[in-house]
Amino acid sequence: MKPALKYLALIALLFVAQAACAQDWAKAKLEKSPRHREWVTLKHDSRSVETFVVYPESKSKTPVVLVIHEIFGMTDWVQDLADQLAEAGYIAVAPDLLSGMGPNGGRSSDFAQGKATEAVSHLNPDQVTADLNAAADYAKKLPASNGKLFVTGYCWGGGQSFRFATNRGDLAAAFVFYGPPPDKTAMVRITAPVYGFYAGDDARIGATLPDAMQNMKAAGKTFDQVTYEGAGHGFMRAGEAPDASEPNRKARSEAWVRWKELLKK
Repeated sequence: MKPALKYLALIALLFVAQAACAQDWAKAKLEKSPRHREWVTLKHDSRSVETFVVYPESKSKTPVVLVIHEIFGMTDWVQDLADQLAEAGYIAVAPDLLSGMGPNGGRSSDFAQGKATEAVSHLNPDQVTADLNAAADYAKKLPASNGKLFVTGYCWGGGQSFRFATNRGDLAAAFVFYGPPPDKTAMVRITAPVYGFYAGDDARIGATLPDAMQNMKAAGKTFDQVTYEGAGHGFMRAGEAPDASEPNRKARSEAWVRWKELLKK
C-alpha cells in the first residue's frame, strides 16, 4: 500500500475509534434514567473486576443478562445498553474486562483514547472466561435474581458471548451481536440456544456465518440468526447515535423487537 493510502486508512481507523468513544449522548441518556445502577468489585483468584449493575423496577425477581462489551472496552454506550435491558425488565450485569489492565492498575476509562481497543484485543481468553464466570456467579446469587441467566455481547464481545456458551452450562440463551463463532470443536459443549444478530454490510463477520451454521447444525445445536440488510457492523450502537444512518437505525429497532421476544421464551 502506498504511504498516502496508508495514511488515509489510519485516519479512517482513528475516526471510527473516536466516533465509538465519543458517546456523550449515551452518557446523557443514562444520567436521566430512574433505575438504580451501581459499580461493584468482583474478586476471584488474584483479579478484581469492576462491574456495572443496573436493576429493573420490578416487584418480583427477574432474570439476569450478562453483558459483554465491545472491543472499545466499557464505554458509556455499554452502560446505556445495560440500562435499556433493565428498562425491559432484566438485571443487567456488565463486567469491565479491562479491570486492572489500565494505567496504574485502572480500567477502561483510564486508557488513552484508542488504547483500550489494543488492550482488549490482547486479553487472555482464560482470564476473560474466569471474569465472566465470576460475574455470572455473582449475578445468579443476587437477592433480586430469579436464577435465570442469559449472555449477550457486541463486536468482540459478540464473539465472546458465543465462546462463553461453550464454557457455561447453565445459560438460558446466548445472544451474539455481529461477533465471530468459536472453534467448531468447542461447539459440542454448547447447551443453550444461540441467537445471532448480524449486519448485511459486514463481510468480515458475514463470511464466517456459513461455516458457523453448518458446524452448529453438525453438532446438533440451535443457532438461529438474522442478518439485517444495509446495516453496518456495530449497528446496535451506531443505530442509536444522533447521526445514525437509516439502515442502522432500522436494524437496531428490529433487533430490539426480536431480542425482547427471545428473552421472554
